[in-house]
Parts: sequence; C-alpha cells; structure tokens
Amino acid sequence: MAEPKHPVQTVDRMLDIVEIIHEQDGAGVSEIAEQVELGKSAVHNHLTTLANREYVDKDGDQYHIGLSFLSLGAYARNRTPIYETGRSQVDTLADRTGELVNLLVEKNGMGVYLYQAKGENAVELDTHEGKRVPLHCTAVGKAMLAFRPTEEVDEILDTHGMEPVTAHTITDREEFHAQLEEIRERRYAIDNEERLNGLRCIAAPITDDQDRSVAAVSVSCPVHRVGDARFYEDLPDAVLGTANVIELEHNYS
Repeated sequence: MAEPKHPVQTVDRMLDIVEIIHEQDGAGVSEIAEQVELGKSAVHNHLTTLANREYVDKDGDQYHIGLSFLSLGAYARNRTPIYETGRSQVDTLADRTGELVNLLVEKNGMGVYLYQAKGENAVELDTHEGKRVPLHCTAVGKAMLAFRPTEEVDEILDTHGMEPVTAHTITDREEFHAQLEEIRERRYAIDNEERLNGLRCIAAPITDDQDRSVAAVSVSCPVHRVGDARFYEDLPDAVLGTANVIELEHNYS
C-alpha cells in the first residue's frame, strides 16, 4: 500500500488510539499516552472527541470501542461481493461438518476474516469477523497465496515477515514456496498447529476466472477430537465442494 505524501498526523494519532483500544480490549489514558507517545491531555482530547461521536465508550477509567463502528464495519463487509456470495455456503458447510468455518480475504498482505459460521461442535477461538492474521501461518492464507504470482507472494513476505507463531510455523521461504506448489496441485491447504497449538485447519481457495485467489474458505477443528481419517479424507472434499460452489456463483452469476 502506497504511503501518503502528506499524512495528517492528527488523524494518524487518532487511528493509533482506536487500534490500541481494540487490540487491548479496552485501555486507559495513561497506557494509551505511553504507547502513542503523546501527553495525557492530548490523548484525553482525542478520546473525548471519539466518545462524543460514540466511536468509543467510557467505562470507569477504561475506554472501549463504541457501537458507531458497527455500522461502518457492517457496511464495509456487505459491499464485499464475496461475502454475499459465500455466506450461505459457509453456513451450510458449518452445519454439515459441525465445525468452525471461516471465509477470509486478503487486504494489504494480511488475511481478514470476513465471515464465520459455527457448527454444533465448533471450537471457540481468538478469531472474529474483521480480525487480521498473517497469511503464512494459516490454511486460508496459504490457500490464497498459492494462487497468487510468486513475485506478489515474496512482496507480502518481505513486508510482513514469517514470524514463528508456534513451533510448527513454517519460517523458511524455500520450504514455504515448495508447500505452495503442493497446494496448487491438490487445490487445498493444511495448517497443522501453525498458528494455534492444538488446532488444525483445512482450506481451499476461491478463485476468479483467471485462477487468481479472491478469498478462501476453511474448516478449523481441534487435533484431539478430529482424527486423521476424517481430517485428511472427509474434510478436503467438503471444503473443496464449498469453494467450488462459491466460485461458480461469484464468477458467473
């Protein structure tokens, strides 16, 4: 993403404050001031302005994200074509598998969860709609990157790195590219505890009519409950079938 020639520092600071409140699930004036390197008075002025517009709520000494962001977030999601196309199919896959199903898109080299559906046995995770995650350590991310040009993949890795999130995260670029080649051949990706210990996921890309990924759909399940037979034999067909239906509707409806 291109850097602005003349960034507006006040807006930049205010967005920093909002992101800190979101990432920390609430924050006070002092801790925000320390992180954004502003005086407490200036931070308080920012927060008061945001509170007056109901973009943050004050609860004691803590500030939290307000409901005004809900309308903006819903609008941004609803105007993403793949959301309207994929939502019902994601719901169907969650009902069919009983697991947590995710629909993810890429934005500026990061994965963004666009929609989630929970089957009756779905695990509760740290993910939610709108959450951003690195692409290199998730099945949905790898499924998307496998159907992007090598130069674009390397640019994303250069920008965001390949930090080890768990002991299973792939951090070697040559090994990573080799795995992307395997994913291209079988058309689905696997994450074996690469982002969260005890969790594995299987994902398939959703591509346009040029075979470039525009999104990915995945099933997430705990290692201890979902055995190899189901994970490697049953779930790939279910995920690939869902991705195929979404692709057809997205590209030709």
